[in-house]
Amino acid sequence: MNRRAVVLGGVALFVMGQSAWSAEGNFEYQLSEAEWRAKLGDLPYRVLREEATERAFTSPLDTETRAGTYHCAGCDLPAFSSEHKYDSGTGWPSFWQPLQNAVGTKADRSLFGTRTEVHCRRCGGHFGHVFDDGPQPTGKRYCMNGAALTFRLA
Repeated sequence: MNRRAVVLGGVALFVMGQSAWSAEGNFEYQLSEAEWRAKLGDLPYRVLREEATERAFTSPLDTETRAGTYHCAGCDLPAFSSEHKYDSGTGWPSFWQPLQNAVGTKADRSLFGTRTEVHCRRCGGHFGHVFDDGPQPTGKRYCMNGAALTFRLA
């Protein structure tokens, strides 16, 4: 079983397991587990490589409103534009669409049914999940972990 995060009452609970992406897929940007740990630090490592979830309302990127681009914290791939960001009220940075060719998805059956997990298409790092309760024009809510992203001003 992969390490998963369950957010209950605002507290992230972690189920221990193998690194989420280390055994899945051939991604063009790859590092060893030790290299990922050294590069990312604790929380980004747990989110990107072990599919953890940061606590709601803890990421400064949730309230970031300047024009710019959100990049994968693992491999620096541009993933989301500030033009597609909105305040979902969930406590995580939310977007109604990713940049073209930036993300991949897979079924996540770890918590109360099936959700759609979103990951970086270049390094496989876990970003969060996408839901069908977002604004138009897509109706999607890409609910991302701020620890999985870095922000660059336009």
